[in-house]
Amino acid sequence: MTEKPTKEALLAALGKVQEPELHQDLVTLNMIRDLTVDGDSVSFTIMLTTPACPLQGRIREEAKAAALTVPGVKNVEIKMGSDVPNDGRMRGLVETPIRNAIAVGSGKGGVGKSTIAVNLAVALAKSGARVGLMDADIYGPNIPTMMGVERLPTPRGDKLVPAEAHGVKLMSMGFLVKPGQPLIWRGPMLNSAIRQFLSDVDWGELDYLIVDLPPGTGDAALSLAQSLPLSGAIIVTLPQVVSLEDASRGLEMFRQLEVPLLGVIENMVGDVFGEGGGERLAQAAEVPFLGAVPMDAFVRLAGDQGKPAIVAKPDSDAAKAMTEIAQTVAAKVSMAALGGNNAPSINVVE
Repeated sequence: MTEKPTKEALLAALGKVQEPELHQDLVTLNMIRDLTVDGDSVSFTIMLTTPACPLQGRIREEAKAAALTVPGVKNVEIKMGSDVPNDGRMRGLVETPIRNAIAVGSGKGGVGKSTIAVNLAVALAKSGARVGLMDADIYGPNIPTMMGVERLPTPRGDKLVPAEAHGVKLMSMGFLVKPGQPLIWRGPMLNSAIRQFLSDVDWGELDYLIVDLPPGTGDAALSLAQSLPLSGAIIVTLPQVVSLEDASRGLEMFRQLEVPLLGVIENMVGDVFGEGGGERLAQAAEVPFLGAVPMDAFVRLAGDQGKPAIVAKPDSDAAKAMTEIAQTVAAKVSMAALGGNNAPSINVVE
């Protein structure tokens, strides 16, 4: 008589499958959901910590192989889902609908920081995540142009409704001023604008809010860190020495603000600016190197036309690099949240 598989036996087998980045088994991490047994057929859902998980194929195959080791199991059906952990709640910010906020900064302008922020947001959205993009670069709000959006939807009650493009919700001062109008801001005005982008915009539920900061080490990063506990910060740099010096200052600014450093991205790698500088900076600062994006004129052209490279030319080397970086960032954010990263938010008395 053929032995009938049980849920207990299946959970025991699946408990031997490790999540490669979290280094715990799928059962302990509560990633096995909706487990059912019907004769010799079993089905279950693997609930990933991010839809952008780069290793989901490996996890699925290992889980299937483990289930097939249970006596009596002949058929295995696996669905993949995701439930992004809420880093904000782990720091006591229960009321926010934003699960994770990630700042993208640089020590200087002209390094492609906004381009990286846009493509990271779109890559995460393409994976199935709920993503927002906040253009906190108050002095040069270019996100609307890069995303191909000209205006905001009609407000809902007393809340602004973010625009949406390529699956990403976005908000920018560029929507609120006339084209070509100079933006002259003092510190308190800047603080107020960033806080209003958080409190007066109906973002809805977001897995990730990507925040494009102004270049440098000014008030914007401080205001953001005061207003919203950040899951982490990314520094974008060119490979050249001058850019690296400025990027190092930006990196240390986040360190002083007690914002977790997710790592460094080296942009525009190639003959013009060289290569390897970003990786050396990451090593010297003892932070992760998230990856290098090759220089490609099409990336700039796609941004000018309002269609990010991730969408316009997803098979390009630059788009593939930014997709892999987005997956790495999502994995690191999940690891920090599930690992109990309880770094305190900054509390500066004004």
